[in-house]
Amino acid sequence: MTLNLCVLTPNRIVWDSEVKEIILSTNSGQIGVLPNHAPIATAVDIGILRIRLNDQWLTMALMGGFARIGNNEITVLVNDAEKGSDIDSEEAQKTLEIAEANLKKAEGKRQLIEANLALRRARTRVEAITGIS
Repeated sequence: MTLNLCVLTPNRIVWDSEVKEIILSTNSGQIGVLPNHAPIATAVDIGILRIRLNDQWLTMALMGGFARIGNNEITVLVNDAEKGSDIDSEEAQKTLEIAEANLKKAEGKRQLIEANLALRRARTRVEAITGIS
Protein backbone atom coordinates (compact mmCIF):
# COMPACT_ATOMS: atom_id res chain seq x y z
CA MET A 1 0.00 0.00 0.00
CA THR A 2 1.22 3.52 -0.77
CA LEU A 3 0.52 7.17 -0.06
CA ASN A 4 0.08 9.89 -2.64
CA LEU A 5 2.39 12.79 -1.67
CA CYS A 6 2.02 16.23 -3.22
CA VAL A 7 4.41 19.02 -2.15
CA LEU A 8 3.40 22.46 -3.44
CA THR A 9 4.89 25.94 -3.21
CA PRO A 10 3.16 29.10 -4.43
CA ASN A 11 5.15 28.80 -7.70
CA ARG A 12 5.38 25.11 -8.51
CA ILE A 13 4.73 21.47 -7.79
CA VAL A 14 7.90 20.09 -6.19
CA TRP A 15 6.71 16.50 -5.76
CA ASP A 16 3.62 14.59 -6.88
CA SER A 17 3.87 10.80 -6.75
CA GLU A 18 3.31 7.73 -4.63
CA VAL A 19 5.55 7.01 -1.64
CA LYS A 20 5.77 4.28 1.02
CA GLU A 21 6.27 6.52 4.06
CA ILE A 22 7.23 10.07 5.08
CA ILE A 23 8.67 11.76 8.14
CA LEU A 24 7.49 15.36 8.37
CA SER A 25 8.80 18.21 10.57
CA THR A 26 5.82 19.89 12.22
CA ASN A 27 5.68 22.74 14.73
CA SER A 28 5.12 20.16 17.49
CA GLY A 29 7.85 17.73 16.39
CA GLN A 30 8.39 15.10 13.72
CA ILE A 31 5.59 12.78 12.65
CA GLY A 32 5.85 9.61 10.65
CA VAL A 33 3.08 8.87 8.17
CA LEU A 34 2.30 5.40 6.85
CA PRO A 35 -0.69 4.23 4.79
CA ASN A 36 -4.06 4.51 6.58
CA HIS A 37 -2.80 7.29 8.89
CA ALA A 38 -5.51 9.09 10.85
CA PRO A 39 -6.67 12.31 9.15
CA ILE A 40 -4.94 15.45 10.45
CA ALA A 41 -4.04 18.97 9.45
CA THR A 42 -0.83 20.40 10.88
CA ALA A 43 1.55 23.32 10.62
CA VAL A 44 4.84 22.42 8.92
CA ASP A 45 8.04 23.76 10.46
CA ILE A 46 11.24 24.81 8.71
CA GLY A 47 12.88 21.41 8.49
CA ILE A 48 13.47 18.19 6.61
CA LEU A 49 10.87 16.04 4.89
CA ARG A 50 12.07 12.45 4.58
CA ILE A 51 10.45 10.40 1.81
CA ARG A 52 10.72 6.61 1.53
CA LEU A 53 10.42 5.12 -1.94
CA ASN A 54 10.70 1.34 -1.56
CA ASP A 55 14.06 0.94 0.27
CA GLN A 56 15.47 4.37 -0.61
CA TRP A 57 15.07 7.53 1.50
CA LEU A 58 15.12 10.99 -0.10
CA THR A 59 15.26 14.34 1.69
CA MET A 60 13.63 17.66 0.97
CA ALA A 61 14.14 21.02 2.70
CA LEU A 62 10.78 22.60 3.63
CA MET A 63 10.47 26.26 4.58
CA GLY A 64 7.30 26.21 6.68
CA GLY A 65 3.65 25.91 5.77
CA PHE A 66 0.81 23.43 6.28
CA ALA A 67 0.05 19.76 5.62
CA ARG A 68 -3.18 17.80 5.30
CA ILE A 69 -3.20 14.04 5.69
CA GLY A 70 -6.17 11.80 4.99
CA ASN A 71 -7.40 8.92 2.78
CA ASN A 72 -3.78 7.98 2.00
CA GLU A 73 -3.20 11.42 0.48
CA ILE A 74 -0.72 13.95 1.85
CA THR A 75 -0.80 17.52 0.62
CA VAL A 76 2.02 19.76 1.83
CA LEU A 77 1.77 23.48 1.01
CA VAL A 78 4.95 25.34 1.94
CA ASN A 79 6.60 28.71 1.34
CA ASP A 80 9.48 26.97 -0.44
CA ALA A 81 10.88 23.46 -0.89
CA GLU A 82 14.02 21.96 -2.41
CA LYS A 83 14.96 18.35 -2.98
CA GLY A 84 18.23 17.56 -1.23
CA SER A 85 19.64 16.27 -4.52
CA ASP A 86 18.96 19.66 -6.20
CA ILE A 87 20.81 21.79 -3.62
CA ASP A 88 24.34 22.96 -4.47
CA SER A 89 26.40 21.95 -1.42
CA GLU A 90 29.02 24.69 -1.75
CA GLU A 91 26.38 27.40 -2.11
CA ALA A 92 24.39 26.01 0.82
CA GLN A 93 27.47 25.89 3.07
CA LYS A 94 28.42 29.45 2.10
CA THR A 95 24.86 30.64 2.85
CA LEU A 96 25.05 28.93 6.25
CA GLU A 97 28.32 30.70 7.08
CA ILE A 98 26.84 34.07 6.06
CA ALA A 99 23.72 33.40 8.16
CA GLU A 100 25.87 32.52 11.20
CA ALA A 101 27.89 35.73 10.77
CA ASN A 102 24.72 37.83 10.36
CA LEU A 103 23.30 36.38 13.58
CA LYS A 104 26.44 37.37 15.51
CA LYS A 105 26.18 40.99 14.36
CA ALA A 106 22.37 41.29 14.60
CA GLU A 107 21.20 44.26 16.66
CA GLY A 108 17.69 44.73 17.95
CA LYS A 109 14.81 42.33 18.20
CA ARG A 110 13.76 42.45 14.54
CA GLN A 111 17.26 41.80 13.16
CA LEU A 112 17.73 38.98 15.66
CA ILE A 113 14.47 37.28 14.63
CA GLU A 114 15.26 37.65 10.91
CA ALA A 115 18.82 36.37 11.39
CA ASN A 116 17.57 33.35 13.37
CA LEU A 117 15.06 32.48 10.64
CA ALA A 118 17.73 32.82 7.95
CA LEU A 119 20.03 30.56 9.98
CA ARG A 120 17.28 27.90 10.38
CA ARG A 121 16.60 27.95 6.64
CA ALA A 122 20.33 27.68 5.82
CA ARG A 123 20.83 24.79 8.29
CA THR A 124 17.83 22.96 6.84
CA ARG A 125 19.24 23.19 3.32
CA VAL A 126 22.61 21.77 4.49
CA GLU A 127 20.81 19.00 6.42
CA ALA A 128 18.80 18.10 3.30
CA ILE A 129 22.05 17.49 1.42
CA THR A 130 23.65 15.38 4.11
CA GLY A 131 20.45 13.66 5.25
CA ILE A 132 21.36 14.44 8.89
CA SER A 133 19.17 16.44 11.24
